[in-house]
Amino acid sequence: MICTRRSTTISIAMTALAIAVSATAAPDCSQPQPGEALPGGSTTHHKQRNINAFSQSSANMSFENELNFKLGNGIFKKIWVPAPSSTTASDGLGPLYNARACQRCHLKDGRGHPPEANWPEDNAVSMFLRLSIPPQNDAQRQLLESGRAGVIPEPTYGGQLQDLAINGLSGEGRMVINYTETTVSLADGTQVSLRQPEYSVASLSYGPLHPQTMLSPRIAPPMIGLGLLEAVTAADIEALSDPEDLDNDGISGRTNRVWNSLTGQLDLGRFGWKAGNPTLIQQAAGAFNGDMGISTPFVPAAAGDCTTQQADCLIQPNGNTAQQDNAEASEAMVKLVEFYSRNLAPPARPDFDKPEVLKGKMVFHQSGCAACHQPTFSTATRIDMPEQSDQQIWPYTDLLLHDMGKALADNRPEFMASGSEWRTPPLWGIGLTQTVNGHTYFLHDGRARNLLEAILWHGGEAQTSRDHVIKLPVAERTALITFLESL
Repeated sequence: MICTRRSTTISIAMTALAIAVSATAAPDCSQPQPGEALPGGSTTHHKQRNINAFSQSSANMSFENELNFKLGNGIFKKIWVPAPSSTTASDGLGPLYNARACQRCHLKDGRGHPPEANWPEDNAVSMFLRLSIPPQNDAQRQLLESGRAGVIPEPTYGGQLQDLAINGLSGEGRMVINYTETTVSLADGTQVSLRQPEYSVASLSYGPLHPQTMLSPRIAPPMIGLGLLEAVTAADIEALSDPEDLDNDGISGRTNRVWNSLTGQLDLGRFGWKAGNPTLIQQAAGAFNGDMGISTPFVPAAAGDCTTQQADCLIQPNGNTAQQDNAEASEAMVKLVEFYSRNLAPPARPDFDKPEVLKGKMVFHQSGCAACHQPTFSTATRIDMPEQSDQQIWPYTDLLLHDMGKALADNRPEFMASGSEWRTPPLWGIGLTQTVNGHTYFLHDGRARNLLEAILWHGGEAQTSRDHVIKLPVAERTALITFLESL
C-alpha cells in the first residue's frame, strides 16, 4: 500500500470523450515521510503540546511581526461592552449577540462544544444555530442564483439565533437539543452508542419562526493553520475536485463558489463548515457582526443581525466613532485579528515515526480516509504572507464539499453546498482537543463524543470508508485512533 495524492486528468478527443485518470505516487506510508513531523512547514511551533498548543505564533515569524500578532491576540480576547461607554474603543456590543469576545467561542483558539444540558442548566456559548428559509419570491431566487447571497435569512430572527442581548432587550431564544441514542455493532462485537441530535428553539422573544425555517447547528472550529489554508492555490484545490466522479472511486468532492464582498465577485470558498467564506478577512468581519454585533468597515451594520421585525433592537445606540472608521471596530483592528488568525501555528508531531502511529497511518490510507482528508499541500509564493509562503503543509483536508449522507445532513443549503454536503475539516491538531479544550466532541455540532464515534457518523461518499473501519480488527482500529491522536 502506498500513500497517493488523488489527481484527475481529463482529455477530450475530437470524436470521443476519453478520460484518463492518474495518481501521483508518494513514498510508502508505512514509513515516515519527509516533512511529516512539521504539519505547518516552517510555521510549525515546537513548544509543548499543552493547553496553549493552539495559541502559538508562526515559528518563522519576524520579530517585527510578533507585535502585530500580540496586538491581534489582544483584540481577539477583548471583552466588548454595550454603547455608549467611556471605553469607546470597546463599546458597541450587540444589541443581540452570542458572545462578548472572539476568545469566548474559540477558547484557547480551539474547538467549541455543545452544551452539556439545555438552558438554564448550561449555556451554548461556543455553539449556535444558523437560520434561513427557502427563497420566497423571484427576487430572492435571483439573489441565490447570482451567488450574491448564500442563504435567505429567517425574516424575523435573521441569519443566526442570538441568545444574549444588552440590558433592556431579550435574547432571541434558546437552542434546545434532544439526543436519541442508537447502537452500531462493530465486526468484533464491540457496541458503540451514537447520539442523534434533534434541534429546536424555545423561549422565542419576537414571535414564531417562519414555518419553513431551516436550522443548522455550528460549533466554533479550531483556529490553527488558517493562513496556510488561505495560501493554497485555488488551482491545487480545484484539481482535486471530481463532481461527476469521473474516476469512479465513489468520491465526488466539489468546490463551493461564494461571494467575495471585497472583490464583488464569486470566489472559491475555503472557511466555515460548508466553505461559505472565501477569505479570513471576510470570515473575521462576519463573526464580528454576527456573533458579537460589532460593526466594521467590511460589514457596517451597527445593529448586527437585528431585522426590521425587531424595532426595539434597531433603535439602540451604537458605538460607531470617527476614530474607528465610522464603525465599532476599525479596519486596522479587523486586520490585526486577521493577522493573528493567519499566524496561529500548528504544533509539531513528536510521535509521527512511532510504530503504532505508522501502523495507524497505513490503516488510514487503506480505509480510504485520505481520499477526502488529503494529507499534504504546497502553499503558493505569497509576498503578502511571508510566513505562509512556499510551505509544505499537512492539514489532512481537500477543502472540498462532500456529501456526508442523510444522518449528518442539516438540510440547509449554503451557496452551492447542499443540505447534506460539508467541507472536509482539517485534522491537524485533532488529537490535542482534550488537552486544549477539555473535551473530545467532534463534527459540526459536537454530536460525536470521541474520534471513533465521529468516524461512525460518516455516510454518503464516506460510507465505504466507514464500513471498512467497522470491519477492522481491534488492533488496527486502535492503531487508526492512535494515528489520528498523533496529528
